[in-house]
Amino acid sequence: MNKSLKKSYLIFIWHGFFLTLTMSMIDFNTVFPSLVSTLIDSKIIFGLLYSIMLGAPRIFNIIFSHYMNAYDYRKKFLLIGIYLRAFSFLGMAAFTYYFGSSSPNIVIISFFFWVLVFSISGGFASISYGDIIAKTVGREERGKLYASKQFAASLAAFMGGMVVQNIFSGDKFGFPLNYSITLFIGFVGLLIAAFAFWMIKEPPSVNKDEDLLSLKEYIKKVPAILKKDKDFASFIIIENMASFSLMLLPFYIVYAQDSFGIGTDYIGRYLLFQIAGTIVSNLLWGYISDKLNSQAVVRICILGGAVIPIIALLLSNFGPETYSMIFFLIGFLISGRKVGFEPYLLEIAPDDRRTVYLGIRGTLNFLVVLLPLMGGIFIDFFGYLFTFILVSVVMSAAYYLLRRKSIRQEIRCR
Repeated sequence: MNKSLKKSYLIFIWHGFFLTLTMSMIDFNTVFPSLVSTLIDSKIIFGLLYSIMLGAPRIFNIIFSHYMNAYDYRKKFLLIGIYLRAFSFLGMAAFTYYFGSSSPNIVIISFFFWVLVFSISGGFASISYGDIIAKTVGREERGKLYASKQFAASLAAFMGGMVVQNIFSGDKFGFPLNYSITLFIGFVGLLIAAFAFWMIKEPPSVNKDEDLLSLKEYIKKVPAILKKDKDFASFIIIENMASFSLMLLPFYIVYAQDSFGIGTDYIGRYLLFQIAGTIVSNLLWGYISDKLNSQAVVRICILGGAVIPIIALLLSNFGPETYSMIFFLIGFLISGRKVGFEPYLLEIAPDDRRTVYLGIRGTLNFLVVLLPLMGGIFIDFFGYLFTFILVSVVMSAAYYLLRRKSIRQEIRCR
């Protein structure tokens, strides 16, 4: 490994470590769902907040990618996105601390703004991040980098989980101070994470004619790109279907609260089980990515997304301790998505259209915008059983499509 590549590895691992430590403080599957459900007892509002959190950056990604295409260097967009996201943490911390007990509705209303800033800035940063990592790390090294970065991130997540468990266990910090502390730690952590990117030497981007088009003309080219690149079109369809697993992730802890009546003591416990799953699974995902490819990681991930809802329904009969295994399996799923989907896209995206592909992928993965809200509506009107089985069926169909595509590719290679 040459000096430049080693430096890039260290920079991305530094960022991944502190970013994950930060995100543990607002973990979307344990901490944040518990905070929202404490403030308001409405799964539809809960789902709507998650739709904004997961989906808002998708809507604007194609606009962001078009805007960035006019620039040869995109590091500044990454830094702006990270700093905006950091201050959204600070805003949530302040509103939770000052109004959490006296006026929870004010906190919920403010969250719609802060979550919007959080998600849009994240989408803004992710396009430039994907482009920079592809420009500084060669194709043959990316799988190893993502696996290494994910392993370091898992260690950071474990540290974060210990912090969260300490804050929420016992009577050290009551509501709303407990959540305010975790959110403030998130603010500081993102500032530290951003420091690494000041050190990176970014090569100029390779741009095409799309850079000179108006936004309207740029968007009109999307169908032609999808028609020409069948692999990319298939990726978009499969990722949309695979997004159904994301619909349930924030509801697993709500399901536990409704089924077992658990308190905040279980937030840290479940988070640590989830983190343990990510750490253990990194060894598996890194091996599969290295020996096979990113598509194999995605395929196994989708299969896991089909199985976990059924296991959750079964384990709900055995108490909150046994149910902890669901979060261990969720750790596998989250880690696999990070190691699988983006490297898979970078493998099929042409170098001179990488930013375009990232933008199209983000915007056309439109189901992420709707699914958390749909999850809240389905659970409110039809119950957990119907919703969990529906997700399992859709994920099974996505696995079948990707498996069939893989078999066709193997036949062509022969």
